[in-house]
Amino acid sequence: MLYRPFENQLNVELSKHNLHRAQWTILYYLYNYGSATHVEISHYQGVEKPTITRTFNSLEEFNYVEQIKGKDKREKRMQLTELGRTIYENVRSTIDQFEQELLTGISEDEQLETIRIIKQIRKNLM
Repeated sequence: MLYRPFENQLNVELSKHNLHRAQWTILYYLYNYGSATHVEISHYQGVEKPTITRTFNSLEEFNYVEQIKGKDKREKRMQLTELGRTIYENVRSTIDQFEQELLTGISEDEQLETIRIIKQIRKNLM
């Protein structure tokens, strides 16, 4: 009951930057954790690798990500470009405002408890 309305509104906010949630998640990961392979991102998002490959391709067309050399020739690592970093930071301010609006009336303690509970639910699912 929460996921779909959240996802829809998030995509409305991201559309202001010509992005959608899957692209944003990759930008978020690369900005916060550094370069990654398609497999690493697919595990992070819990989706199939071909889905990630298509999303990476679209981000590469926008020049937000670029391929870098991995440990061996078979490993394809991606990282943010300078433009990708700038886009992330611009979108981050939109997302921060969106999150502030969502959390209106919810104390910091309640937010932390909710995060703890959701982490436990995720752990139980895995």
